[in-house]
Amino acid sequence: MNNHVTVLEIDGNALEHNLNYFKKKLNPETKILAVVKAFGYGSDSVKIAAFLQDKVDYFAVAYTHEGIALREADIKTPILVLHPQIQNLQSIVNYRLEPNLYNFKIFEAFLKLSDEAPLMNYPIHLKFNTGLNRLGFWHTDIPKIITTLKETNHVKVASIFSHLAASEDLEEQDFTINQINNFAYIAQQVYKHLGYEPMLHILNTSGIVNYAKAQFDMVRVGIGLYGFGNDDKETALLKNTHNLTSIISQIHIIKPGETVGYNRAFVAKRQSKTATIPVGHADGLSRRLGNKKGYVLINNQKAKIIGNVCMDMIMVDVTKIECNEGDQVIIFNTQDMLKNIADISETIVYETLTAISQRVKKMLKK
Repeated sequence: MNNHVTVLEIDGNALEHNLNYFKKKLNPETKILAVVKAFGYGSDSVKIAAFLQDKVDYFAVAYTHEGIALREADIKTPILVLHPQIQNLQSIVNYRLEPNLYNFKIFEAFLKLSDEAPLMNYPIHLKFNTGLNRLGFWHTDIPKIITTLKETNHVKVASIFSHLAASEDLEEQDFTINQINNFAYIAQQVYKHLGYEPMLHILNTSGIVNYAKAQFDMVRVGIGLYGFGNDDKETALLKNTHNLTSIISQIHIIKPGETVGYNRAFVAKRQSKTATIPVGHADGLSRRLGNKKGYVLINNQKAKIIGNVCMDMIMVDVTKIECNEGDQVIIFNTQDMLKNIADISETIVYETLTAISQRVKKMLKK
């Protein structure tokens, strides 16, 4: 039982609003894959998937154990494992997960497993590299892939996909369009020789916004589900899903010349009032937020973080704020607050969200 008073509340209404926002950009027949990897972008993948499972067609996770967690929570929607490893392939089959096969080593390993089991028409996904240069077959691998697949009925290709490298950057439009065209060529070659037509997907969140004509059969919605588009205009049309709150544990009166926190980083110039809050860098707050760079909200007023961020606590200046021990503290509850935290931390919102510790209590509010 997690009784941590620092709580991340997941807003189900906001989650559904964001999903519907992207649905409106798509053709009615286009399928939606919801990306719930990394604990649902720092929240709770099981709670997110349970809420969305009757609203989307697929889920995607990065690693096998993430998919297993969903299956053990009775999530029955198809689950694509984006980065499986050979040592996990048997577990993938055991839990009826669907592997992305991205090179010949893992491709041949899974075909060997499917032959020995034996499996019948087990769904696999093939990823092709069109420019991100991270994972994926090359288009020149198609003949060997096709020849191998035609020799077995143990597996069946559920989808062919690729990943855009810079879909949010309109200055890279030529590069992105070239990726999409290369992917279309790859799909054409596979369709021509395979004998059936797997689903195709290449668009991520910003791809849906900027290149909706390339939606093919399915799109993958990741950061967009959680309230962030590829620019401020798109983000303003979405709703924040992550709300991190805590409470005031203790209030101190600090005399002039006294210090607060490790390394005596804060020195009081005048009599001050500070509040200690049970959240720290072990909960996902960057140490860069300390020394008055970051703030929290207490009774709708900004309270600057003073001194260094501790592992389990922060101290904030509440000299001019009427508050009491036990009062609620908002770490963030808007897109602007999250963006501000990311900017101060010299990172992106993705990292700010996924840094939220698993010891933080998670709740989904519908």
